[in-house]
Amino acid sequence: MRLDKYLKLSKLVKRRTVAQQMIEIGAVRINRKNVKSSADVKDGDILEVAYPRRIITIKVLTSDEVLLKRNSEAYELLEEKRADQDERPW
Repeated sequence: MRLDKYLKLSKLVKRRTVAQQMIEIGAVRINRKNVKSSADVKDGDILEVAYPRRIITIKVLTSDEVLLKRNSEAYELLEEKRADQDERPW
């Protein structure tokens, strides 16, 4: 599944366009690599998502669109830390 779509369906972001913007500026990484919106998300991938005030690290539990639409558990939270507002997270 595309990264931007996964972020939307897993409810990590509210809109797909916001997900695309976050990915474009480098606020989302898969397995420690900067990627594009079209990058493929697979079960077991580690995602890092930087929001304005926090950075979360998650493990993808399912990338199946049908399961995500049925509110299946999408990810496991591995780490959450505060982000310095004056610096870019990476």
